Amino acid sequence: MKVYLTRRERFNAAHKLWVEDWSEEQNKEVFGKCSNKNWHGHNYDLFVTVKGAPDPVTGFIMNVKDLSKILKRRVVDKLDHSNLNMDVDFIPKGIQPTTENLVVFIWREIEEEIKENGAELHCVKLYETENIFAEYYGE
Repeated sequence: MKVYLTRRERFNAAHKLWVEDWSEEQNKEVFGKCSNKNWHGHNYDLFVTVKGAPDPVTGFIMNVKDLSKILKRRVVDKLDHSNLNMDVDFIPKGIQPTTENLVVFIWREIEEEIKENGAELHCVKLYETENIFAEYYGE
């Protein structure tokens, strides 16, 4: 039996999507407001889902306090009020900090510690706006 448990966290961050080899017009055409030369921010909602069999004694897949601590230390503390292009150690330099890329980078940042706590990472979902989100399942 597998049960899925999801924790939500929030953070605010700035980024700029820009390709140096393109003109300003082309960057604006492709990236819109996200190409603003003075950066651009989002209020992100992060949903991390873990899965596993509940422990027969505690009933937990993993202790939710531990999940919260992992997400705050490894993700939120690093991303909140940061510049995603310059400030975050787990985002490779030169890679566009899109929502699509961020879910993969967040997965890589937390996967091992989730396993060490007895659960399996199932999904990282990140909302950039109320209408746009990306999901990653470790594929």
